[in-house]
Amino acid sequence: LCTKRSKRFLENRGPKLTEDVKSAMIMKGGNTSQMVTQALKDICEKCSLHFHFRKNITRPFEDSTSLEFFSKKTDCSLFLFGSHNKKRPNNFIFGRLFDFHVLDMIELGIEKYVSLSEIKTNKCPEGTKPMLVFAGEPFETDHEYKRLKNLLIDFFRGPTVPAVRLSGLEHVLHFTALDGKIFMRSYRCLLKKSGCRTPRIELEEIGPSFDFVLRRTHLASEDLYKLAHKQPKALKPKKKKNISHDAFGTRFGRVHMQKQDLSKLRTRKMKGLRKRKGEVAAEEQDGQAPKVAKVES
Repeated sequence: LCTKRSKRFLENRGPKLTEDVKSAMIMKGGNTSQMVTQALKDICEKCSLHFHFRKNITRPFEDSTSLEFFSKKTDCSLFLFGSHNKKRPNNFIFGRLFDFHVLDMIELGIEKYVSLSEIKTNKCPEGTKPMLVFAGEPFETDHEYKRLKNLLIDFFRGPTVPAVRLSGLEHVLHFTALDGKIFMRSYRCLLKKSGCRTPRIELEEIGPSFDFVLRRTHLASEDLYKLAHKQPKALKPKKKKNISHDAFGTRFGRVHMQKQDLSKLRTRKMKGLRKRKGEVAAEEQDGQAPKVAKVES
């Protein structure tokens, strides 16, 4: 039987022009260390994620069916899996799904971790939308690091908002790729007096901080990746005629007008540019054309 409640449920799960806020599954493996458990809690607390926390004995790289099942059950398109074993200690797996099937998975090993409680400073309010900063050449040149950057943006960007006030820009997540490692730091922006209208910005580390090393990866093919990023035609901006933009975002418009007779164009006459009567009469005499006599043959 198809009831109104089931219809509403199917409509919510169906395709939409504007996607809902992405939710994340935070999962613990069968064996986890105290460091991994605390790190998962800190990420949930500071990164403003809509998450479902569960413990599940699974190995995402070997078998992802359980991940896809829980993704469909909880309507989550992102996941973070934490585990710990002798071969891969203190392990994180960041991943995302498309159409309830695994799209990308990237495994990171935690080499160094500083928790929130270890850094004794004032924290940002819960729900603050973070600013994401990526530094390092690998994020622009290496294929795996490019996908990792895109995945981290998808994971930590939070909900889409129309506007943000200046005092709300106070949480910064900084990722640095250097010497085969990824350093993740969390800062709080402090607005100091500068003697002018623009305040002086200082950064204060609030935690958590991680030193990651890249391990295994499972990346989608280029065709599947393009399909996942495909936008419906209704959301694509319509191209406006005769309007262009330069490299700095300045908008230029072209206006089509009829041909004008510039001889009838009236301009502003200044007293200093007017000619005297004597000068005008002399110019007229000089400008007279000589008369030509007709010759009869």
